[in-house]
Amino acid sequence: MDKQRGILSLPVIVGALGFFVDVYDLLLFNIIRKPSLQSLGLSADGVLTTGENILSIQMVGILLGGIAWGILGDKKGRKSVLFGSILLYSIATVLNGMVTTITQYTICRFVAGLGLAGESRCKHHAHNRNSSQRKTWTGCDDNCYHGSVWNHYCLFCQSMVS
Repeated sequence: MDKQRGILSLPVIVGALGFFVDVYDLLLFNIIRKPSLQSLGLSADGVLTTGENILSIQMVGILLGGIAWGILGDKKGRKSVLFGSILLYSIATVLNGMVTTITQYTICRFVAGLGLAGESRCKHHAHNRNSSQRKTWTGCDDNCYHGSVWNHYCLFCQSMVS
């Protein structure tokens, strides 16, 4: 069995686990957002407004990260981008648990969004790697750019509903 193309290859397993952690991270943020912001001293009104702002900034990170990681994946290889993006959002998520200010909280969620997008981008492209590829204005293939924008638009809409 070809090591790179097998269903139980390391990139596939890491991508599947990464997807689980992506969903867990986004859901966990929505669950603990209010208590964690209250623990930083915000009032009820401040929690709502600040929480929405942090979520919006995270979604910007996901959108920008999807494009950036997609281009990097085309140029440097998806496996290294997959592992790098997982490392980035893992570190950001751990640091998020140690924040003491709203600014630190916001930066950690933005960086986590950047990392979340990379794992999601690589996973999406692995699914479409056998389709025809055409270069776009970004220098990367159609699946990279269009899939990234669509994928992260859907994540944004999902988070706005929750």
